[in-house]
This record gives sequence, structure tokens and C-alpha cells, in this order.
Amino acid sequence: MKHRIGFNALSRNSSERKALKRNMVTSLFRYERIETTKAKALEVKRMAEKMITRAKEDSVHNRRIIARDIYDEAIVAKLFKEIAPMFAERKGGYTRILKTGNRLGDAAEMVILELVEKTEKKEAKAEKKAKEDK
Repeated sequence: MKHRIGFNALSRNSSERKALKRNMVTSLFRYERIETTKAKALEVKRMAEKMITRAKEDSVHNRRIIARDIYDEAIVAKLFKEIAPMFAERKGGYTRILKTGNRLGDAAEMVILELVEKTEKKEAKAEKKAKEDK
């Protein structure tokens, strides 16, 4: 029986698992979309959603807690300045998982983990605003 097992160990020891999740969450916030296996995506989703919820309130305490897991300062800034404000009105469910099929080598179920809303690039915003002005 699998009682009281709160997470998937992903066939790794704790330090490897922690590093894997940190890297994948950083990549998710950098590219806003990653392709991975279903098991990894479910674990990363849990971590990312908690970070976005924390980032909604910009305080030194919240920045330090998130900076414990995301080592890239530019990504931490992007999380607080671009990603979290998009979800200010949303209570949860900031990411989605889309199934893409099985991997050829080992038939692992592959998915795309992405943020529900996309940040617009500054050039795209300028073009959109220019079209609205015309």
C-alpha cells in the first residue's frame, strides 16, 4: 500500500530530485513552456504553482523564499514583474498539462507543461498598440 507518500521520488535521491525540479521550474518560467514526462511535469507543476502564488505579493521575504530554488536573478525578476501580475485575479491553476503521446525510446508518456497565459513580448505589444491606434 502507498499510504502517506506525498510525492513521486522520480527514481532519484533527494539531492538529484531537488536539482531536477529547480532546473525544470527555472526553465518553465524562462520559456513559459517545457516538454517533459508526465511524472516530472506533475511534480514541477506543484512547485511552480506555489511559487506563482507567493510571487503575487512582492516582498523581500517572498523573494528570498523563491530565490532559494531559482538561482537566476533575471528569472526571479521576471516571475515577480511579468508572470505573477498576469495571474493577479486568478485563484489557482496557473499551468496546464497537454499530452503529446509516448516517447519513441521507452514509451514514456510525454506532455507539454505550460503557463495558462503567455507574457507578450515588448515588440508584439508595440505592434498591437500601433494597429489599435490606426
